Amino acid sequence: MTVLNEDVVGRLTEHLRNDTTDLADSDLRVPIDHYVSEEWAAAERDLLRRLPVIAARGSELPKPGDFVTRTILGRAVLIVRQRDGSVRVSLNMCKHRGGRVEPADSGNKRIFMCAYHGWAYGPDGSLRHVPYEESFEPVDKSCNGLTGVHAEERHGFVWVDFSGQGRPVAGWLGPAEEQVASFGLDDAVTFLDQRFTLDINWKIVMDGAYDVLHPKFLHPTGVGKIIETGTSVWKDYGRHGQLFTPRMKMTAIAKSGEDVEGGWKYVGSNLVVYPNSMFIASPDHVEHWVVWPDAKSPSRSHVHIRFLVRPEILDERMKGRVTRSWEILRDAALEEDWPMARSIQENAEGNPDGSFLYGRGEASCQHLHRQLMRDIGGRYAGLSGKDS
Repeated sequence: MTVLNEDVVGRLTEHLRNDTTDLADSDLRVPIDHYVSEEWAAAERDLLRRLPVIAARGSELPKPGDFVTRTILGRAVLIVRQRDGSVRVSLNMCKHRGGRVEPADSGNKRIFMCAYHGWAYGPDGSLRHVPYEESFEPVDKSCNGLTGVHAEERHGFVWVDFSGQGRPVAGWLGPAEEQVASFGLDDAVTFLDQRFTLDINWKIVMDGAYDVLHPKFLHPTGVGKIIETGTSVWKDYGRHGQLFTPRMKMTAIAKSGEDVEGGWKYVGSNLVVYPNSMFIASPDHVEHWVVWPDAKSPSRSHVHIRFLVRPEILDERMKGRVTRSWEILRDAALEEDWPMARSIQENAEGNPDGSFLYGRGEASCQHLHRQLMRDIGGRYAGLSGKDS
């Protein structure tokens, strides 16, 4: 359960009674070019490769030797549980001639062998065997293992950082660390795991997940009947942020003049962890999104959605509730959100000049774009290992 203090409930209650909402300092114009430009997309990918990002759930690797493979922003990685319980992440790339040493999505192995020439590596990435070694100049196995990638297991996730800076995840999260910790996801069960490839720029997908002005228009018979449109509280955590929105039940209580007690039952939350992750909290589960830019096209993205539930509450009744939540999300995304997003993408491709407008009442949507423009405009200034 997310940290929901009286300040958030009080602000939402006041907004509902006064027909107001949190406002950004100004409107924001985002160049349409940012959704279609190969150059801008390349700059985004380069930036994301310098930031801690979520690659896997630790629960995918319960035993020593368990592994999963991922391709992150065009880089193939091998994630392996070690004998001491830690996680090792390496580039899935043989040091001989560059073949992938593990083609499978997951499994358990003691040795990873490149199928091209048989070079073999241990779970720790160390080079174990070189066929026909006598035909090479001396091969120093101690410095020819798989290239390691900095990784940390925290909050039940495996985070990777290609920058080489090794910044701690807690430091990267800063004020958002408390919020992520409050979800209690270390031992959460992955109840549902879905992946989608969309012909849509990744930022448009992100926009749709925390846009506060569209529910009653785009989802009039679904989410729009559950969540109040146009009223929200936005908390800025630096590079990260959190959106709080009231449910319709809270609107009725607030407008009646009664005190809103047990506020969490009436408030939805979306914690945005920069650059591409979201934790959408409900009383009984957390909906976790990671949205990846495509490695080649600005007009394509890859969405990974997990529904995470604490094991102590996952009985048959809860399974039914969470399944229903997924069905609502699935129908809204596939039938409403993503078709609209695709139409935006097509318009952007056909009309790349000009800009899109993000109003003061769309502070949550402004946040990602402002941060990307700050980081890319300054060519990642301030992204040192000490930066939080």
